[in-house]
Amino acid sequence: MTDFDNTNSGALFKNDKEGNESRPDYKGQINVNGVDFWISSWIKTSKAGNKYMSLSVQPKEEVHQQGVQQAQQAAAPANDFDNFDDDIPF
Repeated sequence: MTDFDNTNSGALFKNDKEGNESRPDYKGQINVNGVDFWISSWIKTSKAGNKYMSLSVQPKEEVHQQGVQQAQQAAAPANDFDNFDDDIPF
């Protein structure tokens, strides 16, 4: 049996907005020329009253790197020696 080739294809799934209307209506992933992306979609209405989908894509690797950087920053000790007061009141 041959492995499924998902190159140049993707899927969107209904997203649970959990009370936050700014979250995408649909989320998923897409592969373009062998590169994986996260894809988000919002259902909008044009001025003429026509419904359409607004899309956003972000490389998966970029999202991963942002998460790693945020975790490293959160775990880093807070060294604020520039504002350290040497005066001891006793």
